[in-house]
Amino acid sequence: MNLVEWLQHLMTNLGAAWVMWLLIGLSVLSVAIMLERGWFYWSMRDDIARLARELRERLREDDLEGARKVLEASPSAEAAVVVAGIMEADRGPKSADEAMQSAAALQKMKLERRLAYLGTLGNNAPFIGLFGTVIGVVKAFEELGKQPVAAAAVASESAFSAPTQVMAAIAEALVATAIGLIVAIPAVAMYNYFMRLSRSILANTDALSHVLMSHLVAEPARAPRPAEAEAE
Repeated sequence: MNLVEWLQHLMTNLGAAWVMWLLIGLSVLSVAIMLERGWFYWSMRDDIARLARELRERLREDDLEGARKVLEASPSAEAAVVVAGIMEADRGPKSADEAMQSAAALQKMKLERRLAYLGTLGNNAPFIGLFGTVIGVVKAFEELGKQPVAAAAVASESAFSAPTQVMAAIAEALVATAIGLIVAIPAVAMYNYFMRLSRSILANTDALSHVLMSHLVAEPARAPRPAEAEAE
């Protein structure tokens, strides 16, 4: 028995059922990730417009401590990033900007955690289903090869059983393809949705960070000049 015959024998013996069970298992895991990510994003929601307005009001009053308390009361990733900048504000605008960039990178990792699994599953589940389809087609052709010659098969009982087995193998192959698509479509849809949410949150973070940076950069301009200080 050569390698091709051995692989054909192995595939036809195992069938495509194990491929479908694999897809079902991957689908259950993807649903769990979708629910976890959905709860994570839901728990971080906040009114960013209101938060930016309150932050701007505190900064106009030079109340960094009050601004920090307002942001720490928010569960959002945007607030956590700006808090990191406020903590380093006494070291200057450059230090605050670096701190916020570092915090934003950490928040991005949290926002995109486990999303790679959804993207990978969405891209590869159809191929896994296609593999099950190939197994079913190989099995169907093997059943066709087992049919007796036409002259001996006329009015024979095997003439009816063999086509039935072929159709069953083809049906099994099509089911594997369908399950692969059923698993892939929700995974791709939720991956795109969560990535869009992540980009939106990071854009809000950048906007909120600039509110703080505009205050810190403007502070030296408001400081009195040495000549004016001596005149006073």
